Amino acid sequence: MCLGNNPSRRQFVQNVGFAFGAASIGAFSSLRAAEPAPLKPEDVLAKLVAGNERFSGGKTKITPRTPADFLRDDKGQAPPAIVLACADSRVSPELVFDQPIGGLFVLRVAGNIVGSSPAMMGSIEFAVAELGASLIVVMGHSRCGACAAAITHIENNDALPGSIEGLVDYIRPVVREVKGKPGDKLVNVTKANATYTANSLAEMGPIVPPRVKSGDVKIVSAYYELSNGKVEWL
Repeated sequence: MCLGNNPSRRQFVQNVGFAFGAASIGAFSSLRAAEPAPLKPEDVLAKLVAGNERFSGGKTKITPRTPADFLRDDKGQAPPAIVLACADSRVSPELVFDQPIGGLFVLRVAGNIVGSSPAMMGSIEFAVAELGASLIVVMGHSRCGACAAAITHIENNDALPGSIEGLVDYIRPVVREVKGKPGDKLVNVTKANATYTANSLAEMGPIVPPRVKSGDVKIVSAYYELSNGKVEWL
């Protein structure tokens, strides 16, 4: 696939959308936003930990956003962290971690899974290789509907309608893995699912694993408690 000479971001999105696998990662070099050297993963994680402490303590620093807040990143982006979170109306990573515009590269899908589609993994690889993200957070949350569905339907040995069946199939192995363990079943599955995905990411594709091994990228799993706003690092 030819992207032409120095295509704009708008042209790039129009031409290829999510088809990251169809082009070499080097073809995106002209899209890299101008930014300082990436922060160390540990420093990025410390910022998220501090941000969640502010959020859960009711002392957030981020004020209501206006269009002016986007001007800094109008020409490009360099988010230091990727957050793979659940597609849930009650979970907003930017608020949970009290981060400004451009602070997080957020991906959301029910059950915070990667799955077999190249779209999700390609998005993660793009943020790592081209935007300079050095931290990947896989975050599950309390009362996760996707994890609850996987538990219910594996116990009932029945099927879910439409594409929901295929989605929860990625969680079913985790349900079996934690079966019989002490504690709340849904909490156990949700935490184990986040950790399973985080561990899987460290071994998926040609881009992320080498950076994890070199220490340039760190992958962590987390669990967000809806009732108090606190993030537990797993």
